[in-house]
This record gives sequence, C-alpha cells and structure tokens, in this order.
Amino acid sequence: MNCICCFGEAKYFAKFRNRNREVRRFRCIRCGKTFSESQPLDGLRIETAKLHQVIQLLCEGVGVRATSRLSGLDSKTVLSILETVGEKCASFHDATVRNVKVANVETDELYSKVFCKQETNKTGDIERGEQYTFLSFDRDSKLIISFFTGKRSKESTRTHVEDLRGRLAGRTQITTDNYIAYRGRNGAIAQTFGTDGVDYGMLTKVYAKSVLPENRYSPPVCILAKKKAIFGQPNPATICTSYVERQNLNIRLFNRRFTRLTLGYSKKLANLRYSVALFVALQTE
Repeated sequence: MNCICCFGEAKYFAKFRNRNREVRRFRCIRCGKTFSESQPLDGLRIETAKLHQVIQLLCEGVGVRATSRLSGLDSKTVLSILETVGEKCASFHDATVRNVKVANVETDELYSKVFCKQETNKTGDIERGEQYTFLSFDRDSKLIISFFTGKRSKESTRTHVEDLRGRLAGRTQITTDNYIAYRGRNGAIAQTFGTDGVDYGMLTKVYAKSVLPENRYSPPVCILAKKKAIFGQPNPATICTSYVERQNLNIRLFNRRFTRLTLGYSKKLANLRYSVALFVALQTE
C-alpha cells in the first residue's frame, strides 16, 4: 500500500467499521499521513441495501424522482449514485469488452433529447437538444460491443466506429443503415477499417408517407428494405439491422430517459451517458 500524499510505503495502522463494512486504515512511514483504504463506491455514504435498491429501480426503467420517492432518498443522492455507478460501469465495459471475435456486427443510432427539443435549443449548445446513442451489437451473442452518446454527426460517428475497431479481433461483417456518415469511400467505416479490412453491407429502409399533420407524432411505417454490399464480401442473408433495433426497444423499455413523449428525458448529457453505461453493463453481465 502506497501513501496517497507522498506515495511512500504505508503500513496497516488501525480499522473501524462504518454502516456498510469494516475499513482498514494505513499510516505512511515517510510522512506519517494516515488514510483509509479505498471504498467500492467512493463518496457514497448510504447503506448498501439502499444503494442496491436504487440501482435496481434505475435498471427497471424507474425515473429519478420516482426512485427518490420509493427509496426515501433525495433526488440529488439518486443522481450521485447514478454518476458513481455509471462511471464504474463504463470503466468495466471498457476494460472487459476487448479482442472480441464476432462474425456479424449491426450498428444503429437511438434518438433521445437532453434538456429540450432541438428546435428550442436557441443557443446551439451541443450538450442540449437531440442526442443519439450509437450502438454496435453482435448479432449472435447479443453483446453490445461499443456505444457512444452524442450528436448525430460525422465526428460522433467516427468516434464510435474507431472505438468499435479497437474492440474487435479479426475480420467481421458490419451492417448499418444508409446514414451518410457511415457509407462511401470517405465514410467512417472505410476510413477506420479500410475497404479491404471489413465486409460492409448497408440496409436502406423506405417508409410510407404519414397522413397525419406534421405537428402530430406517429412512427412511420416501413414498406420496403433494400440490401446493398458496399465493399468486401458481406453475406446478403445477414445484411440486417433487426437485432440491434430490437435492442433499441429494450433500452426504451428499461431506461426512462428514452421513453418518448414523457418528462423522463435527461436534463444533462452526462447523466444520459451514465444511464446508458449502466444499461450496457447490465447487458454485458
């Protein structure tokens, strides 16, 4: 054990028991500084049972204020738990999901909003308005290999695809929709993997025109899906995004922040990212 102050050698000094566990203390031989060993969830001083209850409620799609009422904790405490656990879940996924060998990867984006709708984001704040969660999903094992939340832009797409590339081992087939940032010789797939390093197929969906007024929300109806091999030798039978889109439905079901037409949307982009990391870690486990 090293000192947190001068990084010198520290030896066991004493111990005490808090409301959750027995904690050891150490004393530095060089500077005499005493300190406690690190806690599983630093900064959180609530009972373990309450902590587990809050995490379980958040994983089951309960909103922050409802979780606060059910657990008897302040909403700021619930958000602190989400932040701490979300950071650790993101670190867990980053360290665990590496060198993955898969045959088929499906990639899609999931819409949500932060603080307000895009049209009312008058200041152009990049952390407000519409935000998209990029997911890359193994068709066979249903593992979420890579995820990223941000604006639906070329920069965000490139960031996500580069992260995906760093987690894969060996050649794979990737299928996306026809979003322009993916496709083409200058798209994120070609620039990151190379046209000879991956089998890339694209699925284009054609939707029927809505007969409802523009100010009324109604999901469009897909009437046709077109498959196209972009480069490499993708298998036409597995050029598909149905599995990752079904996973999108899981997120909307078990994450309150993605439920449409409610007040459960995120007020901060960071909280949305923590919430996504919590869901992904739950799936990874």
